[in-house]
Order: sequence, then structure tokens, then C-alpha cells
Amino acid sequence: MRGIWIGLAATAAAAPSVAYGQATTRSCGAVEEAGPACLMARTPLPALPAGPVFWHIDRFASRDAAAGAGMATSTVVEAFGSTWLFTIAQPDWRSNGGAHVASIGPLPIAPASTYAAEYLRSIFNPGTTAPLHIHSGPEAFFAVTGDTCLETPDGVQIGRGPGNSLMIKAGPPMLLMAIGKVPRQGFALILHDADQPPTTLTHMWMPQGLCAHQFSADQASPPHGG
Repeated sequence: MRGIWIGLAATAAAAPSVAYGQATTRSCGAVEEAGPACLMARTPLPALPAGPVFWHIDRFASRDAAAGAGMATSTVVEAFGSTWLFTIAQPDWRSNGGAHVASIGPLPIAPASTYAAEYLRSIFNPGTTAPLHIHSGPEAFFAVTGDTCLETPDGVQIGRGPGNSLMIKAGPPMLLMAIGKVPRQGFALILHDADQPPTTLTHMWMPQGLCAHQFSADQASPPHGG
């Protein structure tokens, strides 16, 4: 997992924008544009693999190829000009073909009778943030492009560049922001108790502005190579 912890507190010099709709079940449309996260797929998982559980991300040339390469805990989606196979499996699992892109985990799973995997897609311009929310299961993030900042009461995680990934356990309130200087195209997995709502908006916590501070610092920095 490529992310660094930054333990600083500061106020924002620039006002980020908020992408509402993170806590909804708004389905993704065919047009990919900057705005709130949307739901690509929801996959019921009656049982999880034994031992540590990871989110495996593979890229395929076609939907048919991806569909034939997975297992019962796999989901095929199309986004950002590619076909993707998302699989919940043990750490050493590999698909039959395709290009392995990432393995994110181990996911901090809480006991439940049944599970569901919800996969989200989003495009955030730098400075865009989702509303404050909590999840009933762990959430993992993967950025195809752009930089990621995740603030919780425990501090802040930052992921830089294509392929960065972050994770958070169930329960803590969070703020997700795109930082850096290029749009963030990303996926998220919420692996939750199927009997509980995956996402709930909250107003019980106020961020310290750690992500907003980092966004402002990024905007003030010279261009790469400058």
C-alpha cells in the first residue's frame, strides 16, 4: 500500500469543493465525468475466503476474457477505457490471464453472517472532497490517476501517483479528497456486513483540515521539474 502518514494540523488556504452523493446508491452511467462517486456493482458474498483477505485488481482486453478468469468472489466492471476484474481472495490468488494491477490488503474484516462488496467509481478534480461519512465495513481505495488524501480522527493518509491505494477500517468518520494537480480517477471497495447500510453520512466529527492543507501546499508548489 503506497501511502504516507502525515501528522500535522493546519488550516486551508484554498476552499475545496464537495462532491455530494457518496452515501447514495446512485448507479454509474455511461458518461464518465467529474463529480460524486457512483456505484458500479454490488456483489453478494455469502462467505469470504479463509485467512487474510485482499482486493485484487486485474485489467483485461474484454469483458468475456475477464468473466472467464475470475471466481465466485469476482466482479467485472468497465471504466476509464478498460475492463477490470475485481476479486476478493487470499493474498496469493491470481486470475487466469489479464494484467495484474494491484493487491490491496489485508482488509480489516469484521465478523458478519453474510457480506457484500460495493464497487464505486469517481473522478475528482483536485480539491474535490466527498461529504463526511462512515462505513459499516472496511473501505479500500485505488487511484488510476491522481493523488489521494484520507483524513480520519487518527490522522491522515496520502497516496501519490497512478496506482496509489489506501485502506480504512469500519467505523471511523472520514474525509476523502483529491489533492495534487491532476484529476483523480479512482475506484473504491466497501466490503461490509450485508445486513447493514454500507455508507452513512455523519456530522459528528470535524476534520482538522489536514487534506485541505496538503491540497493548498500542492497548488503552491512549482510544476514538476520547475
